[in-house]
Amino acid sequence: MAGLKYMSGFGNEFASEDSRCPGSLPEGQNNPQVCPYGLYAEQLSGSAFTCPRSTNKRSWLYRILPSVRHKPFSPMSCGDLTESWNEVEPDPNQLRWKPFNIPKSSEKKVDFILGLHTVCGAGDSKSRNGIAIHMYTCNTSMIDKCFQNADGDLLIVPQQGEILITTEFGKMMVEPNEICVIQQGMRFSVDVFRETRGYILEVFGAHFELPDLGPIGANGLANPRDFQTPVAWYEDHTVAIGYTIVNKYQGKLFSCQQDFSPFNVVAWHGNYTPYKYNLENFMVINCVAFDHADPSIFTVLTAKSTHDVLNNAVSNRHSCLSHPSAWL
Repeated sequence: MAGLKYMSGFGNEFASEDSRCPGSLPEGQNNPQVCPYGLYAEQLSGSAFTCPRSTNKRSWLYRILPSVRHKPFSPMSCGDLTESWNEVEPDPNQLRWKPFNIPKSSEKKVDFILGLHTVCGAGDSKSRNGIAIHMYTCNTSMIDKCFQNADGDLLIVPQQGEILITTEFGKMMVEPNEICVIQQGMRFSVDVFRETRGYILEVFGAHFELPDLGPIGANGLANPRDFQTPVAWYEDHTVAIGYTIVNKYQGKLFSCQQDFSPFNVVAWHGNYTPYKYNLENFMVINCVAFDHADPSIFTVLTAKSTHDVLNNAVSNRHSCLSHPSAWL
C-alpha cells in the first residue's frame, strides 16, 4: 500500500510516534507520572524482566485508552484450530495434502480468524514447548475485530493475495514472497483484497532470531538491515456496537468486547515489535562443487531450543510465564 513507512533492522531499539501528535513519545522516561497528551503508558514484555540485556525484549506503548479496559473474555468456537494432537491417530507414512479451498465470498464471508486450519504440530502451548503449523483461507477483512495470540509467535507466509496487517505498532502490507512475524501478545487485524491463502508457523516458548553464520563469515543469508518494522499509526475510533478482541490462550479461543479500537497507540519505543521481510533479499549460499550442502544454508529465521538455559521466560502484557523453548 502506497504511503506506508517502515524502519529497517532486526531486533533493533526502535522509536516511533505518529506525526499527527508530535512530542507524544516521552523523552528520558518510560513511564512518566503524566504522559504527553494524557496518554496511557503500557509495557509489552516478550521476556522475563530480569533477562540479560542482550536477550531482554520489551516495548513501551503510549495509547489513548488502556488495553485492559474491556469486558471479560468468554470462550468461543475454535473451528479448525487445535493443538489436541492426541485426538489424531499417529501415522509414520509420508503425507501430503492438497491446497485448502478458499471459500467464495458470494457463498460465505470468512475472515482471517474464521479461516484458520491446523495442519500439524508437536508439543503444546501449556508446556511452552513445540510448534504448530496452520493455514489460513479468507475472503473478507476483519471488521471491528482483532486477534491476539497469548501462546506464542506467529510467522505468516502469504501464498495467494496480499494482506494488510494493522498492529498496535503500525501497519504492514505483506505480499506473497514476503514473510512477517507477529510476536506473542501483540494485537493485530488483517485486511484482504481478494480470495487469500497462506501458511502460519506458530512457535511456543521461543522467539525467532537470525541464525549464526559461522564459517560463512559476517555477511550472507538474511541481512538484519532488510527487516522492516512499521512506524507508529493510531486511530481514535469508538465502536458503538462493540469491538471484538479474540484471544488465543492455551490452544483455545476467547473473545471479549470493548467500545474502542485497540490500535490507539500514538507512540512507542522498544525492541519487541512486529516485522516483515522480503525473501528476494535473501543472500543464498550456493553449492556448486560436487556435493549438496545441508538445508540450513537456506535458513532465514530460527527459534532455538533452550537446553542450555535454565530459566528462560516469556511474558504477555499481564504476567510472566517461565518455560522451556522448542527446537525448529
